[in-house]
Amino acid sequence: MIKCPLFSICGGCKYDFSAPDYREKKLSELPDMNFTDAPFWTPAGARRRADLCFANGDLGFYARGTKNIVSVKNCPNLVPEINAVLPRLARMPWAGAGSVLVTLCDNGIDVAVESNVPYFSREFHDAAQKIGALRVTWNGAIVCQTATPKISFAGKSVDYPVGAFLQPTVASETAMRDFVVENAMGAKHVVDLFCGIGNFTFALNAAGFDIAGIGVKRDLFARPLPVKTLNQYDCAVMDPPRAGAEKQSRELARSDVARVIYVSCNPKTFERDAAILIAGGYKLQRLRAFDQFVGSAHWEIIGVFEK
Repeated sequence: MIKCPLFSICGGCKYDFSAPDYREKKLSELPDMNFTDAPFWTPAGARRRADLCFANGDLGFYARGTKNIVSVKNCPNLVPEINAVLPRLARMPWAGAGSVLVTLCDNGIDVAVESNVPYFSREFHDAAQKIGALRVTWNGAIVCQTATPKISFAGKSVDYPVGAFLQPTVASETAMRDFVVENAMGAKHVVDLFCGIGNFTFALNAAGFDIAGIGVKRDLFARPLPVKTLNQYDCAVMDPPRAGAEKQSRELARSDVARVIYVSCNPKTFERDAAILIAGGYKLQRLRAFDQFVGSAHWEIIGVFEK
């Protein structure tokens, strides 16, 4: 494993994923919960998303604990396709300050820029056409595009929306989907809440609901699916953002849904919502952690509840 030359300078990683004690240190971030399965360890160097920032013409990652930008032209935690485009992005005529989400899709690179400058310049437009990306956007507006970026889930190809969330590696995405599908086995009617662009939806032949994505457009924070609707399903999968799914958990706790599979990127909100489900009669049957954000302090947790 190649040690990152910017570790302890760049704020992208809290732990050195090349160190022999990496797993031990990362495990210290897990809360004291009754995990039934061994953690899934994602290999380093497989990250297909890079969340960069820019200011004063500089592009890179924030330095640890500051808003200073560390120039990064190669990151050993990123896939080679993104590393290949980083030097070209660094030479772009950046105006103002903001963020750049670089994503490796099935058919190429997507670049989504969010800036405090409302409009991109002609100079930026001309430079963007030379970096070899499928699509470049600025505050949601297309700067240039040669093809629609595509992402596939369990063999189903979908358009990749600008700035949409995507699991950071194919390996962790696949492992999580396999775990969810395994634990949904036997269910006849599945609902996928906070479904995004379909990581679990297609594999489960589920009905999907979300604010934006491939399912029914519904703000589940403001309007959680009610008990009457939930009772049409015998299994519910939900994968909310870090804020969790408190209101939706309260509806599930009152429902007749036999099984809830909860995918969480925030152990604290998972514990809060799990307590709601358990108070409603569910029992936590399986619990597994996934180190999908390699090098960071973050864990993904999947819990399987039944009643």
